[in-house]
Amino acid sequence: MNKRTALGHEIHEAKSALGLGGEPFGASTGKDWFGKDGVRIDSWSPVDGELIGSVSSATAEDYERVIGKAQEAFAEWRLVPAPKRGEIVRQIGEALRAHKEDLGKMVSYEMGKSLQEGLGEVQEMIDIADFAVGLSRQLHGLTMHSERPEHRMYEQYHPLGIVGIISAFNFPVAVWSWNSFLAWVCGDVCVWKPSEKTPLVAVACQRIVSEVFERNGVPEGVSCLVQGDYAVGELMTNDKRVPLVSATGSTRMGKIVGAAVGARLGKSLLELGGNNAMIITPSADLAVAMTAGVFGAVGTAGQRCTSTRRLIVHESIIDDVKERLAKAYGQLKIGDPLDENNHVGPLIDKDAVNVYLGALSKVKEEGGVEVVSGGVLDGPGFESGCYVKPAVFEARNDFEIVQTETFVPLLYLIPYKTLDEAIAIQNDVPQGLSSTIMTNDLRESEKFLSHAGSDCGIANVNIGTSGAEIGGAFGGEKETGGGRESGSDAWKVYMRRQTNTINYGTAVPLAQGIKFDL
Repeated sequence: MNKRTALGHEIHEAKSALGLGGEPFGASTGKDWFGKDGVRIDSWSPVDGELIGSVSSATAEDYERVIGKAQEAFAEWRLVPAPKRGEIVRQIGEALRAHKEDLGKMVSYEMGKSLQEGLGEVQEMIDIADFAVGLSRQLHGLTMHSERPEHRMYEQYHPLGIVGIISAFNFPVAVWSWNSFLAWVCGDVCVWKPSEKTPLVAVACQRIVSEVFERNGVPEGVSCLVQGDYAVGELMTNDKRVPLVSATGSTRMGKIVGAAVGARLGKSLLELGGNNAMIITPSADLAVAMTAGVFGAVGTAGQRCTSTRRLIVHESIIDDVKERLAKAYGQLKIGDPLDENNHVGPLIDKDAVNVYLGALSKVKEEGGVEVVSGGVLDGPGFESGCYVKPAVFEARNDFEIVQTETFVPLLYLIPYKTLDEAIAIQNDVPQGLSSTIMTNDLRESEKFLSHAGSDCGIANVNIGTSGAEIGGAFGGEKETGGGRESGSDAWKVYMRRQTNTINYGTAVPLAQGIKFDL
């Protein structure tokens, strides 16, 4: 059996185990699948250029059917005690454990990330399920003292209703789980529009969840799926019946979603672009910095919102860093991401390759100096046309291309003289997602984490910009959108807060000492 035939057999087995086959439906409310009349969406693997399967885009009629069922389901689901909702999410985590290998393999094949990253993404779903189970017993409010005698005041949280989730191709299943698992234990129902570039792993997740829900008698409509492009997303963002829209993607997309949801005074949770920097100081352990920096720059072929885009290096060590980068990049193995010997897989599609080539031309045009050359790979093993070489350029932070988030493995090397200058360079971009400093100097690390330091939602010391754990709130500032997902108290965005005052006396005293006697 040749390598290509073996890969095809592996994928066929995984698809079969995940129930990926049959007619190309465009929508689901649980066990009910429908919507065959929309535009056909083919899913082509960037790994080998093969057609994996197809779905249909949900029509406006399909969308209405989904929302109607979700509304009905919410009326029942919100009344289920939160710990019981958590128990059902626990079972979803167990189902994901059983399907981890097959789903991880499909994530890798459909998206193009390494198998280890694909398996890691499914593990992240399992981890957030565990987190949500504990959370289901901790949806706590707050009590406070009233200024009025014989009165009690407190705050509590209630479910919002329908949560719309728009996810991106680079983390095609994990980000959905961040939102949906938390929303479900909070008592909400979810309608998911996955990326049209990774529709099949979304189908797999919907099938896994639906089996657990059906087994537990959960009303159909708690988990819904609508396939399609921006037109389906527009239906959701403009829909007053969807009080919260959580959208992950580009800043351009987020501005459109935020404006549409804001115009109807809805809530939006936006997790958008990053232009993440690593500051490397003279005191840094360069072995640690290189490992973290190279993975941050080339992991997922530079297609993470937390990918390292800029290395801001002290001028006294920049020549050493350049040499180490050239050596490390020279050892990278690029190829089939399901082969665990490879470090870097393909870009998502040929449009991304064109963006990559445009960025290479732009940085050269603006005066960038090549440190590690890039280019598109061809020949045996690269037939899909989506494989590129990670590249490194010396550049200035004020280059237009450096100010832009480019979702490709392109790293900019920028020198600095003082720590204040390095922090100013890091912060001087429109985005504010992730950041890190490599230092063994306590004063430098503390300054970086202080009010005068990083302006990002994530600030690390001696680890990379990517690879966030689920326990902390994930998100960023400025054009990253300001949203927070996953851990900490991110659950509060999926609920509405209510202040309650109870008078258990026989008089009706007013606040602020106002008198109103009858």
